[in-house]
Amino acid sequence: MRLEGRRESSNVEDRRGMSGGAKAGIGGIGAIIIALIISFLGGGDLSSVLQNVGEMGGAMGGGQVTEQREFTPEEQELAAFSKKILAGTEDVWAQIFQENGLGQYKNPTMVLYTGSTSTGCGTGQAQMGPFYCSADQCLYIDLSFFSSMKQQLGADGDFAYAYVIAHEVGHHVEYLLGTLNKAHQQMSRLSDKDANKISVRLELLADFYAGVWANRDNRMFNSLEQGDLEKAIKCAQVIGDDFLQKKAQGYDIPESFTHGTSAQRMKWLKLGLQTGDIRYGTTFQKSDSEL
Repeated sequence: MRLEGRRESSNVEDRRGMSGGAKAGIGGIGAIIIALIISFLGGGDLSSVLQNVGEMGGAMGGGQVTEQREFTPEEQELAAFSKKILAGTEDVWAQIFQENGLGQYKNPTMVLYTGSTSTGCGTGQAQMGPFYCSADQCLYIDLSFFSSMKQQLGADGDFAYAYVIAHEVGHHVEYLLGTLNKAHQQMSRLSDKDANKISVRLELLADFYAGVWANRDNRMFNSLEQGDLEKAIKCAQVIGDDFLQKKAQGYDIPESFTHGTSAQRMKWLKLGLQTGDIRYGTTFQKSDSEL
């Protein structure tokens, strides 16, 4: 991506080198599910997930504990990159909200942390991957996740990393538009199987919004370079529920999908990239077969 001269967002809280207290413990199959299914662009509003983790792991820790360490140039470069991407989402979504008569866009805060941290939704942990919490309107990212993307999934490149951030911002957009709360209210009344279908629609919509952002950011700043789109599509492919479940256990269980298949995630990301128009974000109007 071309990011030279781009501004960095000031809506960032840097907690790197701090610990959020005691970590909630999950072992065995639970750890695999959290690491492979909720992680890698798990996202959504993790209120219920983090609360359940707390119940399983015992009492959550209290205040932040500072660890003395210096960050490598690579870590600082990745932090600066993330701030520039967040700034790009601020510019794009402010314009989109204005154009569509949606009122003033309210910027989320991006929290950079290491290992674990306290959130409005409970204790967040790095192995969960990046996530959005609507309770405090923050997206949380341990930057080591990007190394995990490269090493464990083969997803690499600036635009693949930008997609991760833009996806979580997409959940914030869902929150501002009322989609997220409405969906969670529906999910609370349904069986796990049916609730999962709504979760898939939320995740695919966030993928679509990430694509819309990329389209509009490129229009504003000419930010995309040759190969960027392919890297993002590759990332969407390897974070599909079917891909991750087969990687973890050799087979997939469709009724347990919460984020969408590889084909679905690539489809909706591409649609956002091609149109740059939020009116095409119709995941909740589509039948299961049309997703």
